[in-house]
Amino acid sequence: MNMLLPLNMGQFRSVVTMLAGMYAGSRLLDNIGFVQHGSTNLHEHCKNVALLSLDIADRFHITVDRRSLIRGALLHDYYLYDWHDKNARPHLHGFVHPSIALKNARRDFDLNDIEADIIVHHMFPLTFFPPMSREGWIVTIADKLCSLYETFRLNEHHVRRRRRVLA
Repeated sequence: MNMLLPLNMGQFRSVVTMLAGMYAGSRLLDNIGFVQHGSTNLHEHCKNVALLSLDIADRFHITVDRRSLIRGALLHDYYLYDWHDKNARPHLHGFVHPSIALKNARRDFDLNDIEADIIVHHMFPLTFFPPMSREGWIVTIADKLCSLYETFRLNEHHVRRRRRVLA
């Protein structure tokens, strides 16, 4: 786990269990090969967003559909290309990738309305319409926080510090 927050094993188990059930028939594992922010790959980023989303809901005692929150967070960036490669990505990636992720997720998964809301609105305010669900707002916030953390490579500093403490 690369997040700054302490690891809650119950939350971790929820995310990993959900993720394991989603691998079959999907291209989720392809995301390991795509760098998202800093040195964090897309697969790890989506797990980080799911874990932080659960933590936010739990810390603030927000009633959510936990299954939809986790699945939406794990699929929010399911666009399946390297956004750093100008030949692979569409023009204006930041604005259009939520729609591409939703299309891919609908092809590979049966989504409910909350999961679709999370995926298509997670880039608000770059996308014009805000999330319509509590789960969508939580993932939107968690995504921004994880993106900052990963972009500034704070996860790498955290891992090095943890290794020094354990040594």
